[in-house]
Amino acid sequence: MEIRAYLPLLLLMGFVIMNAVMMLGLSHLTMRSRPTAVKQSAYESGIPPLGDARERFSVKFYLVAMLFIIFDIETVFMIPWASHYRQLSCAVPLSNGLCPAGNTSFFGLGEMLVFMLILFVGLAYVWKKGALQWD
Repeated sequence: MEIRAYLPLLLLMGFVIMNAVMMLGLSHLTMRSRPTAVKQSAYESGIPPLGDARERFSVKFYLVAMLFIIFDIETVFMIPWASHYRQLSCAVPLSNGLCPAGNTSFFGLGEMLVFMLILFVGLAYVWKKGALQWD
């Protein structure tokens, strides 16, 4: 591989790094530090903080967070399936991006239906166990 192939990328990276350093440097040079009690207090959505930052959370909070991440990541698997749906639903190789007449198959749709069924069974199980109840 030749370095010229990477030259535009290296120039862009250099510009981005130089721009970030310049903005941070200029803000440091032009900033006036006038700390006050209001500026030093913690800020959370416009509401003054209540309680301690090391307060314990319910296990349900973490369980719902993990379930969200699991189901969110599982749905991301649908993107590559959708981009290759034509190839997966054609029994022969595509010609000009199209499946020849009479060669369509149920495989592409079937595999996603099985995947979604497994996700639905998992969601039904979690729902039945009461993991989504926020008490």
